[in-house]
Amino acid sequence: MEALIQIHGALAQTVWLFMLVLGVWGLYRAIRGYGVGASYLGALAIGGILIALQGLLGVILWLGSPVRPERFELHVLYGAFAVVFLPFLFAYIKGDDTNRGQWVYAFGTLFLFWMMLRLVDISG
Repeated sequence: MEALIQIHGALAQTVWLFMLVLGVWGLYRAIRGYGVGASYLGALAIGGILIALQGLLGVILWLGSPVRPERFELHVLYGAFAVVFLPFLFAYIKGDDTNRGQWVYAFGTLFLFWMMLRLVDISG
């Protein structure tokens, strides 16, 4: 279990850093007037997979370990929200690959970045 706890923690750092990069890249694209490109959508998909993997590891730790982080309920709430947020954004955009869609994704990923930092912070 100790190895899974370390992987969960390391993946948490990876996810918030990845969301920061996606947010800054998205802002750059939006400011330049670009729409949502295939490479950006691919990076969003990778980010979603990382978040889902992080959530899966969290569930495994929840079921298999008696040790809980501080403010565990808030940790679970933030984690569950993070898992559903990117698919929600994708459904909200409805395939809009214009500059407006790029702005939504940029701010959405920056919001996830902020939320992931809070999630790491409340974990202890």
